Amino acid sequence: MAGGAVVSGNGIGANAPKNAIAGILMTAFAAFGGILYGYDTGTIAGIQAMPNWLETFGHQVPVSTTNPSGYAITSSQQSLVVSILSAGTFFGALFGAPVGDIIGRKWGIILSCLVFSIGVAMQTASTAMALFVVGRVFAGLGVGLVSTLIPMYQSECSPRWIRGAVVSAYQWAITIGLLLASVIANATQNRPDHSSYRILIAVQFIWAAVLSSGMVFLPESPRWFIKKHRDADAAAALSRLTGLPADHEDVTIELDEIRANLHAEEELGESSYLDCFKPGYNKILFRTLTGIFIQAWQQLTGINFIFYYGTTFFQNSGIHNPFLISVATNIVNVFMTLPGMWGVERFGRRTLLIVGAIGMCVCEFLIAIIGVTISVENKSGQQGLIALVCIYIAFFASTWGPIAFVVVGEIFPLNVRAKALSMSIASNWLWNFAIAYATPYLVNDVPGSAASRRRCSSSGARRASAASSSRRAPKKETDGVSIEEKV
Repeated sequence: MAGGAVVSGNGIGANAPKNAIAGILMTAFAAFGGILYGYDTGTIAGIQAMPNWLETFGHQVPVSTTNPSGYAITSSQQSLVVSILSAGTFFGALFGAPVGDIIGRKWGIILSCLVFSIGVAMQTASTAMALFVVGRVFAGLGVGLVSTLIPMYQSECSPRWIRGAVVSAYQWAITIGLLLASVIANATQNRPDHSSYRILIAVQFIWAAVLSSGMVFLPESPRWFIKKHRDADAAAALSRLTGLPADHEDVTIELDEIRANLHAEEELGESSYLDCFKPGYNKILFRTLTGIFIQAWQQLTGINFIFYYGTTFFQNSGIHNPFLISVATNIVNVFMTLPGMWGVERFGRRTLLIVGAIGMCVCEFLIAIIGVTISVENKSGQQGLIALVCIYIAFFASTWGPIAFVVVGEIFPLNVRAKALSMSIASNWLWNFAIAYATPYLVNDVPGSAASRRRCSSSGARRASAASSSRRAPKKETDGVSIEEKV
């Protein structure tokens, strides 16, 4: 999953009173954007397996275990529909920083919701593939903006003593959004008309409305006000966040600290992207490559195969209720993120990343072996497949899911932080797009493929067995001698 929390900037200091519950709730509310992002990412897994959506956008095929509705889309259409969101999100994430600097973090989030809603409207109204794809692009732009602006807003507005928990709540909200998408998809999948997928898509208007309307009443980032030399507005915003009067000593001290940090950034001067790749005593090159590759490897774990194609994968494996299984896997994802949020400080980043990588590797080998060897009628094999997928998700959610973003939020020096972070997150979205685009070509059945031959041979064996039995029965009735005895 891309777009997790990245902590940067100056949050409200330790001098903020710990009973400033209102300020904590305000910054925690912004994590609701994670639900918007996670839900949008999760909808496509259910949509592309819905009978009415396939009938509307696909073509007729013979009814089979893998195509029970009698309709399907081509591999090229499937890869385009799924991956185009990540393409839009890639550019949205790059635009997030300048949008936040120009109009502010708060109004940038509201603008993101507007862009996102345009994409949702296009997808809801579409009955043609072209409009649906364009809608996915606009939704991706909105999601990309949100994925940059909300962690930025939270890290700059939350009290320092609780900043990590507040920003991590955004990552947790993403998993909740994925779960909500699978639950609603399961509830609407069998509706006989366009409402089956339109309800699932249109629910996103609610998430966008809640986030944008709530942000209207929240204060802007004091750090952004200071950067724009609007000191009075910064004091008023910080007053709301801390629950202290605008002229209180603690508010003044915090504003002075923000000014000092901004002054230090200005003294370091503007750095170019080339500066991120210059070797030196502070190992900037090594840090930059670490951020880029750790984000790439998070996607190369294959987790988005489950969240993008999980429903289709379970259906192709012969599982009779793939939507319900997707709900179960998302429940695992939600609750196993909590141990990761707790264990990151207790066990360390590196240890958890190594343990998670080993656990996921073992599960993926077993899933691959079972997936290509068992028959679609093998109940025990299917149950083992589901269990291994759940264990695999548990390893990811408690390790590489949140921790990859914690690492890139901590390793860069101030003078190159923004640019190095943008390249790291861009790496995540780029690999997200590549994997989503390539997967249908790798796993879909095509004439002559191994999976196709396996299913054909399995069904052929069953037909041959049935025919053989029907031929043997009359022989036994007429002469009482079996075929084997005659041979």
